[in-house]
Amino acid sequence: MAHFAKLGGMGKVIQVIVVDNKDMLNADGVEDESVGQQFLERTFDWAAQMWIQTSYNTIKNTHRLGGTPFRGNYAGIGFTWDDENEIFWSKKPYPSWVKDIATASWKSPIGDAPEFTAEQVSQNTAGNHQWNYNWNEATGSWDLVNLMA
Repeated sequence: MAHFAKLGGMGKVIQVIVVDNKDMLNADGVEDESVGQQFLERTFDWAAQMWIQTSYNTIKNTHRLGGTPFRGNYAGIGFTWDDENEIFWSKKPYPSWVKDIATASWKSPIGDAPEFTAEQVSQNTAGNHQWNYNWNEATGSWDLVNLMA
């Protein structure tokens, strides 16, 4: 089965559907995205170029079964298609965050959250605390939060 994202205005994904592989075969019997797009245009009366194939097994530019990642992320409703980089992007989590093309994910302007200390890890394991880092957009930093406090 193949999955296709239906694009609306500004490249927003408005629907994701499954297409039988037989509806994507070209004259040589090979799966072809453009054949699937033409099938979808005939079936749903929505322009062929507004249907983009997506991979159910791809997230953050990694194929969860070890295969080749395809288009950065599996498209979801509300995602945006980036034609230049051929990546489906989730909603930007914070105004300051930037695209990381290599991982097809959003990153804070200062990088990933810090690692937990050994003490925090042991407390999390013991069930005494639940530490988490939350992004603080106002300060542009990661805040350490004790969820059990």
